Amino acid sequence: MGLNTEELETIRGQVGAGRKPKVQFTEAAGQIAGQVGQVVELADPAASDEWVVVRFGRDELPFSPGDLQVAPRGAAARKVTAPPPPPEPARPEPEFVIDKPIPAPAPAPRKEVAEVTEVAAPAPRKAASRPAKPKPGASLTVTLAYAEGEWTLAAAQGSKALAKPYVIRPAEAMKMVQLVDVPGVQEAVEQILSTERAEAQAQADKLRAELAEIEARLAELGEAG
Repeated sequence: MGLNTEELETIRGQVGAGRKPKVQFTEAAGQIAGQVGQVVELADPAASDEWVVVRFGRDELPFSPGDLQVAPRGAAARKVTAPPPPPEPARPEPEFVIDKPIPAPAPAPRKEVAEVTEVAAPAPRKAASRPAKPKPGASLTVTLAYAEGEWTLAAAQGSKALAKPYVIRPAEAMKMVQLVDVPGVQEAVEQILSTERAEAQAQADKLRAELAEIEARLAELGEAG
């Protein structure tokens, strides 16, 4: 599944004519599968596996041909919704009951016979025991990091590592950042990707120039022979 050679050539001709053909993301694209975007550029396949630049919302990101297919007529974007968070367990409030004995009033003295009446005070009741609080579960931490030109993803629950840092593609990192609406984070990731793209383009231009020089040298040697 994905764009074949004939479809890519058709798209290249449409982009060259100033059009923006629609494509649909396949299951290989991950959580945005079913969404529809527009092809705005076809880069050099030799420079990267992700050379089909697609406008998706306000972003323009590179994808591989396997992540895309020609959008059928009337195709609607399939929304990706995150599952609702589980409800937090209700925390019972502790109740305290303290009964204080009330002393009996002293009897009025009599002139004829002095009597003292003792009134036994009720025994105090013990305070209600405090219910035990439920033990909270260990927190889950997912870390997306960028260092030395590589994106890594790791996960831990409390002090236990669930997944050691492993390398992911820049496009996958961008997709994850798009799901989190945090001001400044998406702009920082886009800046990193733009810098990497510029460096890769410069390296590709350098290699093309070196290849052209070598081919010219071979042509001169062939004429000399």
